[in-house]
Amino acid sequence: MGKKKKEVIRVVLDTNVIISALLFTGESSRIIHLWQDQKIIPVISRETFEELREVLLYPKFDLTDTEIHNIIEKEILPYFEVIDPVEEIRNVCRDPEDDKFIACAISAGVDYLVTGDRDLADLKRYRNMRILKVGEFVNLFD
Repeated sequence: MGKKKKEVIRVVLDTNVIISALLFTGESSRIIHLWQDQKIIPVISRETFEELREVLLYPKFDLTDTEIHNIIEKEILPYFEVIDPVEEIRNVCRDPEDDKFIACAISAGVDYLVTGDRDLADLKRYRNMRILKVGEFVNLFD
């Protein structure tokens, strides 16, 4: 009897989760292994990708242009699926800047949006999508 192939989970990770995973050790860094091991496919839109690029430029991270380029080329582009949101989402989240993550998730049809942002996390669910904190999400794989 053949083994049943596990379905890869498509997920939207908000910017703070990606930054924490890539630049720091801890719970968030476990997410890198999930995308590298093809257990998840992170989904990103042009708008959420642009926010990620801007945050990588923050002086507090002290990243060189080469380091940022390498992060994007080696950790983002090979693993992330880029989509164009087909639905505009407005006034769902307390912070209107976070609506772009919900729009990305809904347009991509993902089951999970993973966040460290309280404004998003407090929603818990939007339509058929669950909004989880990092720990809740990585525990799905234990």
